Amino acid sequence: MTRIDFHSNVPNKLAYACRLVRKARAADCKIVLLGRNRSELSQLDQLLWTFSEQDFLPHVHANDPLAAQTPVILTDSDSVELPHHHVLINLSGNTPEHFARFERMFEIISSDDTDKAAGRDRYRFYKERGYPLSHFVAD
Repeated sequence: MTRIDFHSNVPNKLAYACRLVRKARAADCKIVLLGRNRSELSQLDQLLWTFSEQDFLPHVHANDPLAAQTPVILTDSDSVELPHHHVLINLSGNTPEHFARFERMFEIISSDDTDKAAGRDRYRFYKERGYPLSHFVAD
């Protein structure tokens, strides 16, 4: 069953996601980042290359020919075929359709009221279905 970690009150969701990716890669995990749209994915793509001078976080979009060999996948589509299902980082603001295929999922929630309300709805959705949940409040 998918383990789900909520990280709330996050001031910058994309920068926070980059730090989670770095930590997950250090543990040799393969990661899928699900964003809201292409614009957000473009920003995330840039951040993954530039947020840390000491870390190399190879990543491609889900439809890239090298996706199967790349440990970090970016997508804004819930229906795209994915090469691995280890860790999902959800930035989309919605409940991912196929989240249960993943071993672990991170829900990143900002301090924005709309984002918090949507996060609470997703938390209830997962809890009602018996998924193991944890919650961390960003400092």
